[in-house]
Amino acid sequence: MSVLVYTESEQGSFKKVAFEVASYAKAVADQLGTSVTAVTINVDDTSELGNYGVDNVLKISNDALQSFNAKGYAEVIKQAAEKEAAKVVIVSSSADSKYLAPLLAVGLNAGYASNVIEAPTNTAPFTVKRTAFTNKAFETSQINTDIKIVGVSNNSFGLVEHSSSASAEDFSPTIAELGVKVESIDKATDKVTIADADIVVSGGRGLKGPENWGLVEELASVLGAATACSKPVSDLGWRPHSEHVGQTGKPVASNLYIAIGISGAIQHLAGINASKVKVVINTDPEAPFFKAADYGVVGDAFEVIPQLTEKLKAFKAQQ
Repeated sequence: MSVLVYTESEQGSFKKVAFEVASYAKAVADQLGTSVTAVTINVDDTSELGNYGVDNVLKISNDALQSFNAKGYAEVIKQAAEKEAAKVVIVSSSADSKYLAPLLAVGLNAGYASNVIEAPTNTAPFTVKRTAFTNKAFETSQINTDIKIVGVSNNSFGLVEHSSSASAEDFSPTIAELGVKVESIDKATDKVTIADADIVVSGGRGLKGPENWGLVEELASVLGAATACSKPVSDLGWRPHSEHVGQTGKPVASNLYIAIGISGAIQHLAGINASKVKVVINTDPEAPFFKAADYGVVGDAFEVIPQLTEKLKAFKAQQ
């Protein structure tokens, strides 16, 4: 009766979040006095999971699951949970996991708590702390069902290494008709993704046009960060909608979020509130973002960003 954890991957490699949820699963397993079993989908080398507390890996290899499908992924994770007689299933709070987790909860007749930020404070009853009201408050929740699903908020628990090895076995669940056919997927492969980024550099209309986006990209490159934008920027076609962060775009839970030329509409702030440190650079000292930011610079981005980038380059050169 191990704790089951779904470890997300992309193109055969684990995402950073996979190691965070594995670390969380290990903490829960230690509280319950049991082991950790991970379920992976189309990943050949799973040995790295052992470094984060995983004892056993159920490896699923199936061409039908090469592209994410919430229905299909939920079904195979359900079968893995049944195989392991798992009473606790751990997933992330990524967009994919938030899509599949409710389906998984229905399939397992389980209670589901999303956006959990800490290990359970109690296991009987099973009690977790989670964010609520778009990260403006905390909530203590009990999951009273026999089977429990926990969605761990990204960058909340962190990576905790455990020196061990994980055994692996092939697992071949039954896959029904998925109902969706993926013709093609186009992805940028040379950039840090928003979902996996520790640092996000985001730009708004204060940059005045897409021709000035080099300021954002150069700073992001120096920091090893992902680039993002506000909704008006993506609506104007300056940047792709995949970079739009906010309540109506992608939520961000980075360790550092730098907003350049973004005034801070309530929808934008709601989507980035989970970020640990927020920095704003804006010419308007009355911009709403300053009230939400940990650090603020009142100044022209076209003067501040080049100087900041050069200072960071010089600092990194000394390391």
